[in-house]
Amino acid sequence: MTVYFSGWQKLLRLNLRRDRWQILFWLIGIAGLSIAVAGAFPELFPTAQERQVMAETVKNPAMIAMIGPSSSLDNYTIGAMFGHEMTLFMAITTAVMMILLTARHTRGDEEDGRLEMIRALSVGRLAPLIAVLVEMLLISVLIMLTNGIGVGLLGIETMPMGASLLYGAALGSAGLVFTGVTAVFAQLAESKRGTVGFSLSFLGAAYLFRGFTDLNNESLSWLSPLSWVYKTEVFVTNSWFPIILSLVFSFILFGVSFYLNSIRDLEAGFIPQRSGKSHAGFLLKKPLGFSFRLVKTTLISWLVVMVVAGISYGSVFGDLENFFKSSDILTMLLPEKSNYSLTEQFMTVLMVILSILGTIPVLTVALKAYSEEKKSRVEQLFSKSVTRTKLLGAYLFIAFCTSIIMLIASVLSLYAASSSVMAEPIALSMMLKSGLAYLPAVWFVMGAGFLLVGWLPKWSGAVWFYLVFSFFVDYLGSLLDVPKVVKNLSVFSYIPRIPVDSFEWQPLLVITGLAVLLLIGGFIGYRNRDIAG
Repeated sequence: MTVYFSGWQKLLRLNLRRDRWQILFWLIGIAGLSIAVAGAFPELFPTAQERQVMAETVKNPAMIAMIGPSSSLDNYTIGAMFGHEMTLFMAITTAVMMILLTARHTRGDEEDGRLEMIRALSVGRLAPLIAVLVEMLLISVLIMLTNGIGVGLLGIETMPMGASLLYGAALGSAGLVFTGVTAVFAQLAESKRGTVGFSLSFLGAAYLFRGFTDLNNESLSWLSPLSWVYKTEVFVTNSWFPIILSLVFSFILFGVSFYLNSIRDLEAGFIPQRSGKSHAGFLLKKPLGFSFRLVKTTLISWLVVMVVAGISYGSVFGDLENFFKSSDILTMLLPEKSNYSLTEQFMTVLMVILSILGTIPVLTVALKAYSEEKKSRVEQLFSKSVTRTKLLGAYLFIAFCTSIIMLIASVLSLYAASSSVMAEPIALSMMLKSGLAYLPAVWFVMGAGFLLVGWLPKWSGAVWFYLVFSFFVDYLGSLLDVPKVVKNLSVFSYIPRIPVDSFEWQPLLVITGLAVLLLIGGFIGYRNRDIAG
């Protein structure tokens, strides 16, 4: 049996070296967000009365479907509130990280031919897989320690160290579950894209199933591994049983993935890909149709995300007036000195969130050109009658259409959900004007992505940091008293928050003009640089 695993330690060190920066950024992001939110809650909700108002808000069926139920709503302490509102979403974030890393080192390495070279050396048949799973196990432990110790060291009375470690363990165990899920799908699917797609679909199905069963038959929600993270009732009853359940399920999945890996051929999968047409269609022969085919699944997934986000936010509009009136701290999130209702003011905050969220799929498309370049695929296109301008122009057109579709979808779903819970809903025309005003800002970030692809492709990922920075200063800037000079570095801060701010064309035209200049610069750089660069 040991011959099957020989050499896994060396592969583990190789994987850790390859992933060291990604792991560091993920750990800082996840633990940093947990610590920042936990540290802010005592100031956001300093009194029991304010916390009980929040408890009444999360009794909304829509909120239960979003974050799960809680047995602590009659005594909503800081710890109970944090555990109830943060555990599920942080577990989902951890799960996404694990899915991407696991798929990269299983199907990704196999698809790129790395695994074939490794298997030609003196390593066991199962050594690559066990190296991946041990790496994910180590990451899960780091997630537990960084989140648990970090939150525990804040010294909040209702968040002791032991319960904080349980919070970290809930995140880490969720990561292990979806590591196992991805490892199994890596044996079933025939590509990395299929592995990621199946794994994320399982994550989405688990989330929707637990939301449905929490509303209709809570006992059935135990069938969803995502429900186990909040059934720990962290900072309330502190049950470790769901953690044990997660670990048992994870190791069962690990065993299944080992067995499937041992009986399948390299680069094969148990779920055969659908046979393609014998001849490519007209659109697939064109750069635009071919480029769209590469990102189609991603765009459909993000369209669903935007619709769900709009519905989720819109479903709580009916309770916002009383909720914001209960806390002076929360009103700092809203525009200053406004004669509009708190609901209308909060809508402008949501538009910032939705526009930044909608920028993610746009950037994904913009950076796809370099992603294909790194895999040495574009040379085959350029050997045909395809110019660099045509190829990059195809991605630009798709990204441009994506920006409009994503914002419209989120606004329409926000309106549909909010109108169902409000006696006097906000007009659809007002919501559309408020949301679509952010298109120039989205185009600016998109232009920055294309500029980096054209001139500094290896640094193109830096545009993601700018997007995260924009979210931080635009959403939490007022609450955390971020200096105005820092807030002005975000292009989203220049967009008028309609209807609170009067509509002005000038900033929108200037930002659009800058976006066009960035795009022109990106095309010039892409056309002239070494494509292997």
